[in-house]
Amino acid sequence: MSTRTQSAKDDPLIESRDQLIRPMEKGEKPVADYRIGTEHEKFVYSKADYHAPSYDEPGGIRDILMALTEYGWSPVEENGKVIAMAGPDGTVSLEPAGQLELSGAPLINIHQTCAETGRHLTQVKAIGEKFGVGFIGAGMWPDKTREELPMMPKGRYGIMANYMPKVGNLGLDMMLRTCTIQVNLDYSSEADMAQKFRVGLALQPLATALFANSPFTEGKPNGFLSFRSHIWSDTDPDRTGMLPFVFEDGFGYERYVDYMLDVPMYFVFRDGKYIDAAGQSFRDFMKGELPALPGELPTESDWQDHLSTAFPEVRLKSFLEMRGADGGPWNRICALPAFWVGLLYDQTALDAAWDVVKDWTMAERETLRDSVPKLGLKAPIAGGGTLQDIAGEVLSIARSGLAARGQLNSIGDDETGFLRPLQDIVDRGKTPAEVCLDHYYNDWDEDVTGLYKLKSF
Repeated sequence: MSTRTQSAKDDPLIESRDQLIRPMEKGEKPVADYRIGTEHEKFVYSKADYHAPSYDEPGGIRDILMALTEYGWSPVEENGKVIAMAGPDGTVSLEPAGQLELSGAPLINIHQTCAETGRHLTQVKAIGEKFGVGFIGAGMWPDKTREELPMMPKGRYGIMANYMPKVGNLGLDMMLRTCTIQVNLDYSSEADMAQKFRVGLALQPLATALFANSPFTEGKPNGFLSFRSHIWSDTDPDRTGMLPFVFEDGFGYERYVDYMLDVPMYFVFRDGKYIDAAGQSFRDFMKGELPALPGELPTESDWQDHLSTAFPEVRLKSFLEMRGADGGPWNRICALPAFWVGLLYDQTALDAAWDVVKDWTMAERETLRDSVPKLGLKAPIAGGGTLQDIAGEVLSIARSGLAARGQLNSIGDDETGFLRPLQDIVDRGKTPAEVCLDHYYNDWDEDVTGLYKLKSF
């Protein structure tokens, strides 16, 4: 989640609807300027007893963050607490229960993305050796209850934690017990954004299946392959889901703005503090009638903050965020941007991907999204068959898109090799979660602590 530490200077008030559309319009770029931004989260655990470290304990989350100064990172504070680190590879920040996230820099190709990931993991593993902590790539804590997990000292998290139980049953699980991999991608025009948004939403269930990696809850199988994905179905219906309007004729920036205006607010940031505005309306804010700040009008930064508080399967800000994947190991952190860049950054591949899904009805898309958390690649698709039946075709399209980009590393390899972990999953017909379940029953004596060894970086 985004990190805000101070109010913007000379922050313009929002006085027209044009200002609400402007961040999306400003996101338009020529193809030559497209970049790739990859975000990935990991769980932090004590090697001695597997507990999740608190913020303040010796060798805990604050100490881990500050140890990054040895590698050139600089602390970012909120109310005197270090809540993130800024550096040349982007930002290292905290999720609500201390999950460590790298929000990577905007990069030209996936070779750079994978190198960035490698630098980050090398650094945190060295810090982990110093403090006796490890890091695992998974979609959900395999064994922790909510009560066993700490809360990080970020103001917005307290507001969200108070609001979540009012609108869904699993919002606190989303905050405290999950990790994801995301990729942020560019678009050249409103029409290009719309096509990428539609393909991204329609094929997000395939990404969820390929990256499914959260089959355990509190030490036992939970009946899902991606429980992280299932959690979003009972978090907050006002700000999650497949967004049917994206597939309607005429979809564009205006329609997304209307959607965001209907999403209830969480907070307003003023003078270094988060003010609770949970459940209140940005439309009222624009009229000077926000109960949390009566008489005040929103600024452009308030709108940017609000755009970060919706959680659909694909999210639009000044770029598109692909949000369907569970956390996982290094090679899948590199594979997610390869998957989406291959599909979306080459027009021939983008058109081919749309051809795969364009005839699906909204009801069929919703059914697929709802079935994937349990069934993974076995989830049925429109027209018969399963995701397994189209997975190879979609990977082939992504591979052709990456090949067409011609982005080579120093030894002449293009980006297609980063898809191999996903091709292996398709070839064996087993998601990462199913592999974990096999270990659980056959190798771990039904003890999920085996996952710490299997999934640690």
